[in-house]
Amino acid sequence: MDGVLEDTICAIATPAGEGGIGIIRISGPGTLSVAEKIVRLRSGLLLSTVSSHTLHLADILPPELPSLCDPPATQLIRPDRDVIDEALVVLMKGPRSFTAEDVVEIHCHAGHVVLRLVCEACLTAGARLAEPGEFTKRAFLNGRLDLSQAEAVLDTIRAKSEAGLKIAQRHLRGDLGRQVERLRTRFVRLLAQVEAGIDFAEEDIAFVGREELRSALDETGHEIRTMLETSQRGVRLREGARVVISGRPNVGKSSLLNTLLGADRAIVTDIPGTTRDVIEESVVWDGLLITLVDTAGLRDTVDIVEQAGIKRAHSAMEQGDLVLHVLDATELNELDLSQTCSLPARHMSLVVINKSDLVDTDRITHLFRLAEEGTGCKVLVISVRTGVGIDELRESIRTYLLPASLESTGSMMITNVRHRQALERAETSIQEALASVRNGVEPEFVAIDLRGASDALGEVTGAITSDEVLNQIFSEFCIGK
Repeated sequence: MDGVLEDTICAIATPAGEGGIGIIRISGPGTLSVAEKIVRLRSGLLLSTVSSHTLHLADILPPELPSLCDPPATQLIRPDRDVIDEALVVLMKGPRSFTAEDVVEIHCHAGHVVLRLVCEACLTAGARLAEPGEFTKRAFLNGRLDLSQAEAVLDTIRAKSEAGLKIAQRHLRGDLGRQVERLRTRFVRLLAQVEAGIDFAEEDIAFVGREELRSALDETGHEIRTMLETSQRGVRLREGARVVISGRPNVGKSSLLNTLLGADRAIVTDIPGTTRDVIEESVVWDGLLITLVDTAGLRDTVDIVEQAGIKRAHSAMEQGDLVLHVLDATELNELDLSQTCSLPARHMSLVVINKSDLVDTDRITHLFRLAEEGTGCKVLVISVRTGVGIDELRESIRTYLLPASLESTGSMMITNVRHRQALERAETSIQEALASVRNGVEPEFVAIDLRGASDALGEVTGAITSDEVLNQIFSEFCIGK
């Protein structure tokens, strides 16, 4: 496996650029040896003698190769060398550290030159540069985190909304790992009972009955399916959702975009076909990151540029999580209704009838009824100009994207594609095991399916994994994390 634990690693742990504080992190069995060659505490003490998890003011100096005639105390830091920077230094003795190894963090000034020189000093003193995600990988390999928690570290860093951060923090605290491990333990116990029955078949001892086994598989399968049902919402909370605004020219798509954003992002004119490209802008509503996408008006045209925009509009609709079909109340006819909500069933759609302020109440009621009957979609009547129905539209968008709140779900939210795929394999193995139990298949075949389900769940927490999977996961991290 890349990044052996015997090495001592170092890296800059803060983002590039100028700032007040930059952090260089050192971890591994030789952490103190490396640090004491470049750190001179202002107190005069050696770093190895101070209390763990306490900050100390220090000078950071380039290391110097020791002379054979130097006494041991002076081989560490020579007083006549130029100081790179003054810093606060903290020693965190393992296993009470992020990596569960001895860790030293140097908190110096966050200038590019300063950080580079301090890092180079660490390398000269005997450390090597850490690979992407290697600190977190060591936390996993040393048992400090399970694999789902390690991935949650990256999700925390990349969180795009408060809701996404909330889920990442639950995963980081181990909520997902504990739930999955509980299910896996159940499979291991069932597998042990089935295999014991196989081993003692001649003794006519039943360690687990078929009805008991079927009931346990049904219950566990239901829990896994419940977790899988959260995955679509979980991905939206983690990565955000795309809401595409579509419709014919001059129905008010760009005006609606500006209203939902609360800013003049798109150009609005009375000239049809003003929007010829896809315009995207993001907004956070109640902790959910939403990317609003304005598209070119859908119509037949000989304009090559407008045709390209319409093609992009159809592509955006295919990729959207929710499509708002905007109709003009003053020009609405049954042909428009028949063409609305024509996307495949996997796409969610809302019909939005705009310009309600320009028609009378009876006309609005008639349009509303026609739209609901003709499309099967939920219909909202709004006026971008007066603001009527805009708040209801915002709430409907959020409800469509997140039909249940984080608090109302009794299951852990699944946000990671790798986790979802592992759970799907576990669920498949459960169904195969159930079929075998119902059909009276020999227990050896049931045991194979139970082991398959157990192994699939083990992949979520890293109890069962491969070097290839680990390297792929941690390669997504930045160097220094």
